[in-house]
Amino acid sequence: MKKYFKKIWTNNPTVRKTTGVVFVIFGLISIITPFTPVGFLLLLGLEILGIRILFWDKLKNWFRK
Repeated sequence: MKKYFKKIWTNNPTVRKTTGVVFVIFGLISIITPFTPVGFLLLLGLEILGIRILFWDKLKNWFRK
């Protein structure tokens, strides 16, 4: 079962994008309502979508200065 999900996750970018967007939406909702503390699903969704990679180089350069 684990191999099946791993195969779907790595070979199908649509599944990753859909999951990321759903987590971002639930994260935004959870910030407004008390579903989950601090909206960690928002951060998880952004991580899945690869947003962290875009800002990671800028943060590293900023800390090096």
